[in-house]
Amino acid sequence: MSSQGGSDATLQSLIGELNGINQSDSSSDPAVRTETVVQDASTDLFDDGTPTIDDGLVKESLPELLMLLVGLREGDTHGKGVMEDLNRFFGAQLSPGTVYPLLHDLEEEGFLEMRELVQTKEYAIDDADAVRDELREAMTQHLALGMVFHRALDEFDADDE
Repeated sequence: MSSQGGSDATLQSLIGELNGINQSDSSSDPAVRTETVVQDASTDLFDDGTPTIDDGLVKESLPELLMLLVGLREGDTHGKGVMEDLNRFFGAQLSPGTVYPLLHDLEEEGFLEMRELVQTKEYAIDDADAVRDELREAMTQHLALGMVFHRALDEFDADDE
């Protein structure tokens, strides 16, 4: 990973996206906002701009990732599309048996709203404030752990000098 000065700007961009500030994209791809968020963060964090996130970490953060993916999509928010996003943006190939029960749990908990269509179910954010709170908490937890790792690396580097 590279350490670049744009991390604060990327964090602000992500928070802006989560707060619905930047919703102006007329692309027909419903995952375009997600792609922008992932690419912005990846450019600052990964040398080649491609996120390589361990499947275990993706699974551990799956409820929050599902809320994020549903919230950033502007349409076509069915389980299959969300699973494609998980693969496309995080390299995670999760089974329907992993993803769909969590989507149903998030709906039962009031985070998501589910609409039954003819051959599929479509998801949308039901309680935007609760989703934002959950995502902020997950972000804080991940950032805190990342900062501990960063600080430890600084200490290791200082010991080597």
